[in-house]
Amino acid sequence: MAAPTAPWVRTRLRTAPGAAAALGVLVLLAAFLAAAFPRAVAGYEDDGLRRTVAELPPHRAVLAVTTAEPGIGRPDSERAQLLREDVVRDAFRTVHGLLPAPFEVDAHASSYGVRSTNALAADETWLPRPDRRPARFQLYAQGALAGHATEVTGRLPRKVAAASEVEAAVTGPVAERMRLKPGSVLHLPAGGEKRITVRITGVVTPDDPAGGYWGIDTLLRTPELKHEDPRDPESPRYWLAGLILPPDAAPVLLQTDGKPEQYLQYLPDGSDLTASDLPRLRGMLANMTAGQGLLKAREATNAPYTFIASGLGDALTSYERLRSGISPVVSVAAYGTATVACIVLLMAGGLGADRRRGEFALLRSRGASLKGIAGRLGAESAVVAVPAAALGCFLAVRTTDHGTLPPAVLGAAAVAVLACAALPVRALFAHRTVRMQAERDDVATARPSARRTVAELTVLVLAIGAIVALRRRGTGEGDSLVALAPVLVGVVAAFLLVRLYPLPLRRLTGPMSRLRGAVGYLSLARAGRAQAGAGTAVLPLLALLTALTTAAFGGSVLAGIDAARNRAALLATGADARVALSQPLPDGTAARVKAVPGVRDVAPVALRTDLRTGTGRQVSVAAVDRAAYARLSRHTGLGAFPVDALAPVAGGKGPVPALASSSLARRFPDGRLTLQVNGQELPVRIAAVRPTTPALADDERDFLVMDAAGFGRASGTTTDPSTLLLTGDAIDGDALRKAAGSGVVVQTLAAERARYVDSPLQSGATDVYVSAVAAGAGFAVLALMLSLARATPERLALLARLRTLGLTRRQGRRLLILEALPQALLAAAGGTLTGWAAIRLLAPGLDLSTLALADARSAAVSRLTTDPLSLAVPAVCVLGVAVGVAALQAWWAGRRGSVKELRAGESA
Repeated sequence: MAAPTAPWVRTRLRTAPGAAAALGVLVLLAAFLAAAFPRAVAGYEDDGLRRTVAELPPHRAVLAVTTAEPGIGRPDSERAQLLREDVVRDAFRTVHGLLPAPFEVDAHASSYGVRSTNALAADETWLPRPDRRPARFQLYAQGALAGHATEVTGRLPRKVAAASEVEAAVTGPVAERMRLKPGSVLHLPAGGEKRITVRITGVVTPDDPAGGYWGIDTLLRTPELKHEDPRDPESPRYWLAGLILPPDAAPVLLQTDGKPEQYLQYLPDGSDLTASDLPRLRGMLANMTAGQGLLKAREATNAPYTFIASGLGDALTSYERLRSGISPVVSVAAYGTATVACIVLLMAGGLGADRRRGEFALLRSRGASLKGIAGRLGAESAVVAVPAAALGCFLAVRTTDHGTLPPAVLGAAAVAVLACAALPVRALFAHRTVRMQAERDDVATARPSARRTVAELTVLVLAIGAIVALRRRGTGEGDSLVALAPVLVGVVAAFLLVRLYPLPLRRLTGPMSRLRGAVGYLSLARAGRAQAGAGTAVLPLLALLTALTTAAFGGSVLAGIDAARNRAALLATGADARVALSQPLPDGTAARVKAVPGVRDVAPVALRTDLRTGTGRQVSVAAVDRAAYARLSRHTGLGAFPVDALAPVAGGKGPVPALASSSLARRFPDGRLTLQVNGQELPVRIAAVRPTTPALADDERDFLVMDAAGFGRASGTTTDPSTLLLTGDAIDGDALRKAAGSGVVVQTLAAERARYVDSPLQSGATDVYVSAVAAGAGFAVLALMLSLARATPERLALLARLRTLGLTRRQGRRLLILEALPQALLAAAGGTLTGWAAIRLLAPGLDLSTLALADARSAAVSRLTTDPLSLAVPAVCVLGVAVGVAALQAWWAGRRGSVKELRAGESA
């Protein structure tokens, strides 16, 4: 092809600056979203990981290195050397150097020292002695005490020369509970009849009681009341507290029966952690707890019995489980939005190729090669698309704080490549052969080519095969196939609907031609015509179906999350509000509570969780006012029952009727059982069976619900209520707590519901999901407008010609609206069906509990279900946009003159 006299790109951009600007804006938006999405996902994942590490209690987050009885089997002099402060400090620093990134140590919160593992009983009788058991102490020779205490009453302990005497400090809570003060003296066993003297020299105030230095071993700052037998709550009790010795007094512990151990405690600093660091962090923990790192730590401590443990690994596993449950849901919106955005870019290229069809046909007729045309069109698109994509990537990086740069650059580059290739590829396919005039293509009468049929069948087979494989394998694995399911359903539906679309048009063309008015026939004929070719009708339809499916799926997900949280909150409270005490409530509590604004009804309940059946099975019993409780059950939907089911037997004789849990009823199929109440057997008859009940909705044990009056007479016990279940609207929580009194636990449904939006991983994923669905909806509207704009010049010319034949403006508006309705109805109906199909496809294996709830026990109520509103609203919006655009085109055509449209030589 001969060299042009003027540069191609400059000439074409000057000829159509509006189209170039529109392409630039479209590429800018698409590149911004493509670059921002991975960074937004990385943002909430990073925040979730950092919150997980930051909120982990110190005793679980710490990487604890312990050496059991250092130097065991060696002479006491060598063992004493191993417990010296400088030796322990050097071991602390050496092991610290073994901890690779990304495990960053919080140096201020970490600690080291020597402690006794056996508690030592004190002889002093003035110490508190519950159940006449002497108080016991554990000794801590922990370093850097002065740097972690804000106040000191007395002075800090120092090393003394006497081998049988040592100084110690205690915290305020220990001093108060154990009756210690500066100058107090304790005598602790040192083997046989020997004793060591511990003199209290100071009472310290921790600078951060919940921090790592004081919070890893809470006995260091807070005394504990222990049982002689931890498994028997009735066994004698004793007080256990910690005494803080100076670090260089650690060798004294060898003289006691405390079996000292060396400990090095490293608390992680997770402020700079990212989700991409998770594999390396888990590998480091595995290496330190059971790999080469452990062997090196044993060399550093010069002790073969050195062990390393941390609860951080379990927390990371929980985080990964939560993230893996959330990722498939978020990727559904990502894949759907990406598909719609790609289709819109392809449609924009197709619209540009259609607009310049005559130009390309003329070039081809004069000998221009496909390669030459494609190169110039690619350069023309690149001049606009590449800077726009770069700007979109820059804005995405500047507006997001997390994530690495490569994913953002790759996303923006993919958008730029697609935008640059859309116009040349579309022009190449349209002008493979030289044509002087475009052929008319009518969907209603055109017959698809064999090549198109093979291509469609190939895509259909692949899509159906993937869907079948997904159904057989399940949707719990979280791979890309799960996220692509809505897109695959949309592909299948689009091809099927495009094939079925001509059938009703052919059926209706004949009857419409026999009607008196011409508007109906013209609109039907116009609806069947596709100027750009029947094959390209799949693109706008696929965009709309994918967007509608994603929007419907997203709406159902959000509705499912909201329903799951409401259900979990209701199970936790059992009513709109709950007032409870471990013992019977004070007299008058019910009356005061009922007077609180917003309270409509009160159901008193007496709860007993210590009863057993005749077979020894533990069961929870709720003695209720049957009328109020029946109203409450109907209001909450938790095990509603007829009030007469719990009516006592006439005369007060016979078994007490009860409402039983499903699990308990299965154990007593005949409906008869006995309860052990105050050493007597109480016969019970199961009158109704329900899976749950308001008073015990969050209790996993078997339950029985009985009428309070009947239960009290039959068992001879009082049934004063310990719980009040309230129903009402907008109950004031503060007023309710004030009316209930001090010491009473008050729960409201609204406060419990708000508890489930805490995790950054959950809230961030929800925000990203909503944003992706909104972006997909915006691209879908743009796809619809592009498909309608493709025929705008022809429509305006048609209306101008018809107006010269007497067509009124009202009839012109009806013509354009009726012309747009078939395709809009097709997209709306198809989108509703594909959305329903995608939800049914993914629902069996998609668990929303990780995205909705913090409590995994509520997973059973967190399955994805179809939300009718989410299916209907997007479909109605498509119809509204189609009708609105058609009406706007008719209004614009009425305001413009007809001269331009009726010029000689203007093609229709």
